[in-house]
Amino acid sequence: MTDRPIPVAVIGAGAFGRNHIRVLSHMSEVELAAIVDTDLDRAAKIAADCGSQAFASIEDVPRAIEAAIVATPTTTHKVVVEHLLTSGIDVLVEKPVATTAGEGRQMADLADARGRILQVGHLERFNPAVMALEKALTVPLFFEVHRLSVFTPRSLDVDVILDLMIHDLDIVLTFTQELPNELRAAGISVLSDKVDIANVRLAFPSGCIANLTASRVSTERVRKLRVFQPGEYVSVDYHKQEAIRLAILRNELQAANGFDFSNAEIGFERLPVERGEPLERELASFFHCVRTREKPRVDARQASAALSIAEALLAKIKEHGDLVKETVRRRSASKA
Repeated sequence: MTDRPIPVAVIGAGAFGRNHIRVLSHMSEVELAAIVDTDLDRAAKIAADCGSQAFASIEDVPRAIEAAIVATPTTTHKVVVEHLLTSGIDVLVEKPVATTAGEGRQMADLADARGRILQVGHLERFNPAVMALEKALTVPLFFEVHRLSVFTPRSLDVDVILDLMIHDLDIVLTFTQELPNELRAAGISVLSDKVDIANVRLAFPSGCIANLTASRVSTERVRKLRVFQPGEYVSVDYHKQEAIRLAILRNELQAANGFDFSNAEIGFERLPVERGEPLERELASFFHCVRTREKPRVDARQASAALSIAEALLAKIKEHGDLVKETVRRRSASKA
């Protein structure tokens, strides 16, 4: 492939799709050639604003398209992505990769068989603060993660685990480089018929522990991760794109004679973070892979691994919910 602009289609012109379109419209390395949405009027209005063409179905996408962004509802991902891959088109699909981990693995298999790039939109992997933390990792021993959002009607077709926590599951799995061997989870529905707030605990074979909380019924927006490792911990604020390291200060004399923790001092430093928009970086990385055929930073197998853990956590949450219901029933009966 030459350095000419890559013809791209965006499938799905909802909130996520429009965000992709906004960034793509300013990328010189691509040509936004098609916008596809079942609401053709909506697609046409957006296409007119950015000099593109609108279509109502992926069946109508021009054959000249070489890459596509899939931002349709999760339940449609497998059908849409497999059609594109079979048509010889490289794909970036929004998270979660599919409705089940099994479907995600099937999509990965098809991409491999067709020699296509299939990247998944785990956006936080491109957050500059997360990338700075990745360079600072030594032996992660404990994670504490909070992802809280104000309630909106968006993404209520999935539980908060798949809507929000999936980002942090992907990051923790990437940083530990292993799958957990123990899962605990609890969650409840508050403002929807899905799980709106959840807390989980993952234990890994290495001894690392991860506590994660996700809520979409908060009064504030919080995106924070802390990782503890020998002699230090690093705190990351996803939203502010900041990474702060706190470490025990040791001088050469203390290192030689043993460290006296009674006189310990804590040093503070900001990790170097090259700030930028994660979505722009994600898309740039995708198109780099389209040109070079390199493996994506977040491929469908990695995304499926995170989704598999999410499925197991949702099963645990259901067990907890059933237990709570039975407890309430028994206590109500005893008071009757």
